Amino acid sequence: MATKSQVINFSLKCEECGTKNYYKKKNKTIKEKIELKKYCPKCGKHTLHKEAKL
Repeated sequence: MATKSQVINFSLKCEECGTKNYYKKKNKTIKEKIELKKYCPKCGKHTLHKEAKL
């Protein structure tokens, strides 16, 4: 498991409306951006969410 210094916080931003809906943690050594299909309460449907800064 990663130590506390190797974990970074980030948010997931909806690609359609631009709101930040989810907040996650990941290991600092993972360089690729995370993209997940999640539910957006503002849009009212499942949309693509991409990693964004806090």
